[in-house]
Amino acid sequence: MKPLDGLHWPNRFAALGSDFYTELPAQGLPDPHWVATSPACAELLGWPADWAARDGALGVFSGNATWSGMRPLASVYSGHQFGVWAGQLGDGRALWLGEVDAPAGPLELQLKGAGMTPYSRRADGRAVLRSSIREFLCSEAMAALGVPTTRALCLTGSRLPVRRESIETAAVVTRLAPSFIRFGHFEHFAHHEQLDALRRLAGWFIAHHAPECADAPEPAVALLEKVALQTADLVAHWQAIGFCHGVMNTDNMSMLGLTLDYGPFGFMDAFDPGHICNHSDDRGRYAYARQPGVAFWNLHALAQALLPLLPIDTDQAAEASGERLLAAVEAFRGRFASQMLGRMRAKLGLTGEDDGDQALADDFLKLMAASRADFTISFRRLSRALSHPEPLRDLFVDRDALDAWLARWRARVAPDAEARMLAVNPAVVLRNHLAEGAIQAAQQGDFTEVSRLLKVLSRPFDDPENPHDAALPPDWAQGLEVSCSS
Repeated sequence: MKPLDGLHWPNRFAALGSDFYTELPAQGLPDPHWVATSPACAELLGWPADWAARDGALGVFSGNATWSGMRPLASVYSGHQFGVWAGQLGDGRALWLGEVDAPAGPLELQLKGAGMTPYSRRADGRAVLRSSIREFLCSEAMAALGVPTTRALCLTGSRLPVRRESIETAAVVTRLAPSFIRFGHFEHFAHHEQLDALRRLAGWFIAHHAPECADAPEPAVALLEKVALQTADLVAHWQAIGFCHGVMNTDNMSMLGLTLDYGPFGFMDAFDPGHICNHSDDRGRYAYARQPGVAFWNLHALAQALLPLLPIDTDQAAEASGERLLAAVEAFRGRFASQMLGRMRAKLGLTGEDDGDQALADDFLKLMAASRADFTISFRRLSRALSHPEPLRDLFVDRDALDAWLARWRARVAPDAEARMLAVNPAVVLRNHLAEGAIQAAQQGDFTEVSRLLKVLSRPFDDPENPHDAALPPDWAQGLEVSCSS
């Protein structure tokens, strides 16, 4: 029985041609086994609940087989890494299986960790179990939080050894999204002056993913503004939940405004605006408070890549075209500010608008920073502070200052705010120590904690059955580090 081996695969990206990718098979995992699957992601695809038990599924999603209609390929792109032009990059350990029709529209499936490609740049093309568990869990956790993100269908593993800082074992994550096109795809063809390919890519992307831009006077400008607005929405959501991406290179920025490439990410424990989650980021380029500015910088890089699509035959025309693109990028600023304030109002339980709301939100964050209060727990306890303020007060050193702020907040907040606040301030996020517990068990062959944690993270706004999942992190968690090799 292979009931899934008859799906329709439109594979629209493959129609762009060989300038955009290299077709090649995966290098499968030897003796693979299932680590975890996501029921919510399978439902998104419209697949039966027992799809992973069907004949052939394990082979396909460990890179050892394909279903009819799949066209494995690796795409080429370039980008800026840590603010420096890195040249050609591409899918070095990701392999596009194809695009499958799903109830809500076509979704692309990718294997991450299925071996070397022409874009691996002397790397092995593999992913390790440790980082794969983190990506699998966080992809689905972010979706449950309502954050735009790529999704993770399943995770397979193998005893195949992979060298990182130490010898680890290999794994493959199957992730999906409407498109995996990045800023770096456009940068690649602009930098190499492949203008015909750049035009084809822009036309293809607009036709399939931004059709409302097609009839604009300048579709490229309309596309850039759309991406700027989506990116502003995304980063505001990150900031509002204390999420740090860790490596916001232009090749990790989605043209659809999705959270893309879960590497050295982290949810903050103690609130620190300068928090750096990526141990490799020694200059703090991607610190929490800098994420909005980096996104804005990345949009300028995208604008530069789109410039050849506009009139640039004279200096005057090029200058005017550049100004129109810059104006589109500027849409990010206003959108981010309004989205951030709106999200903070929701987290504080405020309805309507008041001129003092920004200061009220800023002052609470300052108090949190001064006490290094836990980000997630502070807002969760604030949700119940109208009736139970003491648990919140326990998090702060300067209780008099907090009490003064609470008096201002009570004068502004509605008496029935608690339920609304609990619906936007999560009880559980994927903290590093929770992921580490699942990783350590999985490395011993026990995958039950991965599945258990997935269930908990699928309901982040509910108080978990195990209080440990929503508790302050243990002291040993301070020693956990993630880096670009994660």
